[in-house]
Parts: sequence; structure tokens; C-alpha cells
Amino acid sequence: MRDLLLRQKQVLFFIIAGGLSAVVEIGSFKLFSTTIPQFFPREINFHGIHYPLSNIFSTSCGIITNYFLSIWFVFERGKHSKRKEFAYFMLVSFISTLLSLGFFQIFYSYVFKDTIDLVVYALSPEIISKIAAILLVSILNYSIKKKLIFNG
Repeated sequence: MRDLLLRQKQVLFFIIAGGLSAVVEIGSFKLFSTTIPQFFPREINFHGIHYPLSNIFSTSCGIITNYFLSIWFVFERGKHSKRKEFAYFMLVSFISTLLSLGFFQIFYSYVFKDTIDLVVYALSPEIISKIAAILLVSILNYSIKKKLIFNG
């Protein structure tokens, strides 16, 4: 019973840490996607890839935030040294980034075409696509990070 409660607590903290990391990632994506095109106009559509630098930079901000929140609040220190743990975390995050970028391109190009007006804020197709990609990849991230990097 104790293990079940601890596991649910861990999932709750993972969701909170992931939510905070997503806020950082989405906020920085909004900042980068409005700033970078002013200096690099092809950022909007670089050979068919939409917002590549904005995605990479914002995802990096989210990954770094998630790493520190994960080691402080979610997972216990793993069976690896801090250096190895960080390297594994970054490797998994790199693969997750590629998946997230792929999902973003699919969502932005084919799925989300209209802005969603929330009265106080309008969600652009870019932001909706970013949110959807983050949600998809986060499930995979939790499983892999829990089993391979931190104590399973």
C-alpha cells in the first residue's frame, strides 16, 4: 500500500514538474518564435521545417528545467553517478526532442490550422502544436526516465 501511495505521489510530482517545464518550454517558444524571425525570416519555414530554432531552443529550456525539477522533487537519485545520470538524462531528452520536433511538424502542418480564442488569450496553431507534442512525448519520458535513469 505504501509503495502504491509513493508511486502515485511520484506521478503527481512528475506531472507538476512536467507542467512547470512545459510552461517554461511554451513560454520560451512564444518568445523565440516571435523574436528569431525578426533576425532570421526563414525561421517560420526553413525548407519545410517550421520554427526549427525556436523549437530547439525552447525544448532545451524545458529539458534543463525538467532535469532539475526531476532530481529535486520527483525521482530519488539513481543507481548511476551524477555525471552518468545527467548524460543518460540528456540522451533520453535528445531523443525526446527529436520526437517532439517531429510531432510538432505533423501537428503544425496537418492538424492544427486555426487559432483557438480563449477570450483572454488566443492559442495560435504553433502553440497548440507545441502543447500537443509535449503531451505526447511526456508519457514516454516518464517511463524511460523512471526505469533507466533513476531508481525504478
